[in-house]
Amino acid sequence: MNLILLGPPGAGKGTQAQRLEESEGLVQLSTGDMLRAAVASGSEIGRIAKPIMEAGNLVPDDVMVTMIEQRIDRSDCANGFILDGFPRTVAQAESLDDMLRRTGRRLDAVIEMAVDDGILIERISGRFACADCGAGYHRRFRPTAVEGVCDRCGGTEFRQRPDDNEETVKTRLAAYHAQTEPLLPYYREQGILRSVDAMAGIDDVAARMREAVGAARA
Repeated sequence: MNLILLGPPGAGKGTQAQRLEESEGLVQLSTGDMLRAAVASGSEIGRIAKPIMEAGNLVPDDVMVTMIEQRIDRSDCANGFILDGFPRTVAQAESLDDMLRRTGRRLDAVIEMAVDDGILIERISGRFACADCGAGYHRRFRPTAVEGVCDRCGGTEFRQRPDDNEETVKTRLAAYHAQTEPLLPYYREQGILRSVDAMAGIDDVAARMREAVGAARA
């Protein structure tokens, strides 16, 4: 079972990929993690990618697809994989399809994690964490019991990720809609696109994800 998870930043793709790893026996492949591992290992792909990444540029599609091809050829991917973070464009999807056909593989399902932009912006921009113990909170959905005091350790210093602000989230959503959303009709035409409402609680979304995978197996 080979899957792709699609959805904007903050939709919960990483969390749900981990759930599917456990329930379906698949391997989550985050291309960002794979690139960082390749650079750290000093592999051929890592040596190619390192100066490109250090310059703040995007790693070429052919390098990305080669990296994915090498990774899914490992024994732990025998039962299948979950791609998270790739493809982001139709051109990348076409390159990925070409590689899968050439290696005798195919995608079984592409699951869209559908979200509401306004709620997603509020969800992400309200996140903060204790600077001492790392406990996570949200200004609206999970505030500290005592304002300004961490529930876990009693710390009074908090931090927010630099990209967890409203303007940055809006920019990332705009990029998703412009570059990645065209993948939805691309995969719909192939008959493998399934959509899941990702605005529910984590457990509810996980149940819907399993249902989507089960329908793809049928």
